[in-house]
Amino acid sequence: MKRFFSVNDITDLQATIKEAIALKKAPQQNIHLGKGKTIGLVFLNSSLRTRLSTQKAAHNLGLYTILLNAAQEAWTWEYEDGAIMNGNTVEHVKDAANVLSQYCDIIGIRCFAGLTNKEDDVSEKVYKLFEKYAKVPVISLESATLHPLQSLADCITIEENLPKDKKPKVVLTWAPHIKPIPQAVGNSFAQWMNASDYEFVITHPEGYELDTEFTKEATIEYNQEKALENADFVYVKNWSSFKNYGKLVPVEEDWLLTNEKLKGSNNAKIMHCLPVRRNVEISDEVLDSENSLVYQQAYNRTFAAQIVIQKILENNE
Repeated sequence: MKRFFSVNDITDLQATIKEAIALKKAPQQNIHLGKGKTIGLVFLNSSLRTRLSTQKAAHNLGLYTILLNAAQEAWTWEYEDGAIMNGNTVEHVKDAANVLSQYCDIIGIRCFAGLTNKEDDVSEKVYKLFEKYAKVPVISLESATLHPLQSLADCITIEENLPKDKKPKVVLTWAPHIKPIPQAVGNSFAQWMNASDYEFVITHPEGYELDTEFTKEATIEYNQEKALENADFVYVKNWSSFKNYGKLVPVEEDWLLTNEKLKGSNNAKIMHCLPVRRNVEISDEVLDSENSLVYQQAYNRTFAAQIVIQKILENNE
């Protein structure tokens, strides 16, 4: 592996999942791989799980870690080629990426969607420019359209909880929120589920359709109750409108996930990437139930990051 941006960078998804699960038994079994090497983790946006789990994964592989909260601690970046930088931007991304490459053997970067310029977000302008000018392998710690490390952790979690002797039904359900949220987690989960051998359904109110580039052949169901019937896994996540880009489209129905709504499911396991707005997206009774996998997902973030970093290190030995 030379870079990690999406499921398309994984040669064998099932094999990668099994390798990640195997790492949990002896997390530092490959600590020699990173000896004398450095990983830089660059955050243009806030992070808890991504930052700490990737740092721990790097530690398990023997890497030295440099953390940069670029939005708060570094110069403001310019992204336009040929820009006359006489305004608020102080350093061009080509200079920042090039210099960081001199200090680091691998770089991870987190850059959310701005939700104002659809063309820039869909084209992954920020991520692609950074990767273009970096001289070392780059890992996405979440970009404008995708969150691949989260999705790999989700796949690991589902694999560890598969029902016996049946193809699982996995449902991604939209949830309410108080503000517009990027589509990255929903897009990414859809992309990775489409690469898996599961029955996959996406349910959301009209007006909240995700980009078909990522949903592809997934079943779309606007009736949440119908979608949840016989579900084995229910992944809860909010996202803003893609059609009316970055907007909150009014919704009359109640989409908060409760135990009452799960009665028709197959005693479904509940998933969410966190952070979660309790009793807005999911009720406490669901989040704190024995069927909740949210902390297992968070734990698996370390091993998702670790298997990705490991494969990059092995490729560059």
